[in-house]
Amino acid sequence: MAAKAKTKTVFFCKECGNESAKWMGQCPACHSWNTMVEQEVSASAPKKASARGIGYEAAVPVALSEISLTEEDRVCTGIGELDRVLGGGVVPGSMILVGGDPGIGKSTLLLQACKALSERGQAVLYISGEESLKQIRMRAERLGTFGDGIRLLCETDLTAIGAILKKEKPDIVVIDSIQTMYNEDVTGTPGSVSQVRESTAVLLQLSKTLGISVFIVGHVTKEGTVAGPRILEHMVDTVLYFEGDRHASYRILRGVKNRFGSTNEIGVFEMRGEGLQEVRNPSEYLLNGRPENASGTVTACTMEGTRPLLLEVQALVCQTSFGLPRRQSSGADLNRINLLMAVLEKRLGLHLGSCDAYVNIAGGMRIVEPAVDLAIAMAVVSSFLNVPVNDKLLAFGEVGLSGEVRGVNMVEQRVNEAAKLGYGICVLPKVNAERIGKVKGLRIIAVESVRDAIALIKK
Repeated sequence: MAAKAKTKTVFFCKECGNESAKWMGQCPACHSWNTMVEQEVSASAPKKASARGIGYEAAVPVALSEISLTEEDRVCTGIGELDRVLGGGVVPGSMILVGGDPGIGKSTLLLQACKALSERGQAVLYISGEESLKQIRMRAERLGTFGDGIRLLCETDLTAIGAILKKEKPDIVVIDSIQTMYNEDVTGTPGSVSQVRESTAVLLQLSKTLGISVFIVGHVTKEGTVAGPRILEHMVDTVLYFEGDRHASYRILRGVKNRFGSTNEIGVFEMRGEGLQEVRNPSEYLLNGRPENASGTVTACTMEGTRPLLLEVQALVCQTSFGLPRRQSSGADLNRINLLMAVLEKRLGLHLGSCDAYVNIAGGMRIVEPAVDLAIAMAVVSSFLNVPVNDKLLAFGEVGLSGEVRGVNMVEQRVNEAAKLGYGICVLPKVNAERIGKVKGLRIIAVESVRDAIALIKK
């Protein structure tokens, strides 16, 4: 009878992957609290998966001058919003992590990308550790007709996957998901810290050595971060997050990390019966259904990367029924709203201390840019006075503690977007007005303080 392998208990940090022989309240490496998790590993040092062991040869050093770069190095996925977030397309040999809540559409988007890439002549291998081949075929039926350029594989053994990649040499590989992959040379169950970390390391070596672009799907925790150690995000080249309510139709793909492009770009999709459809004009989509002649609503403009987005800021201010006013926010920073209300009370003399205040960014967007400060302030005052703001008015600018309106960046793009969607009045900081010339059909109003902006509200 074979002797049972001896094991020992170690502790891994969920944030940075640091290993410790005993549990500690704070990780000594990343100084995060309550992130140490228990894990049993082999008492003898396990044999790590080597380069030859998983089916590929060691890399050979080359001179920097011998490496050529061309525009064709990026492969377009055929999905414009995905290409925008990726920085223009998929870079060969890159590893891309896609995270999001269950049911948000990660697998659907990647299957659509595989379909588009295969139609462009790319050899695609879709590896699933969660669904059977029939389940994937059922989902593919509603997305359209797939050609022979995409191949499916149900496998969780990383050693077998490495051998297949060495033999098949596909251009694009999708791993759905990394939490189901298993490396037999590492002790632990699939999804554990050690398995996720080592599996990602093996896939990263395969990607860089064979020149394969790898998409990996990552589950998320209750806090909304990718499950497993945070070192997983540091190892990959690009990190994409799907945002939005899975019960709603809209989806937002946000680039959190990108070594080959901007990290501020977003892609907007709409979930339909035939899959995810691109929203090419997000501003019009976010403003759809805006009420007319209603108090407490102002249109603002924010920048997501190089794309200007027009959105509706809603505010509801009413007298509180309790001694302590209630403040709530959806889509905006609550601390920022409390700050703006304090400025309005101090600088304009408005008695907001005895009022409940609710602020909402319509459309489900999450905005942290200070450029929406002016629109929030105008919406709060409009609701407090119960006086509507002109439906064709757009406002943006950062509000300081003295009530001044500070300048923002990329003003030309914001103004042009407002004119394109038919707005007639644009309220912006005076320091930015000098760089804006005359815009056909748009009246530019420059303000120095929030008091000047509030004076524009109809009385």
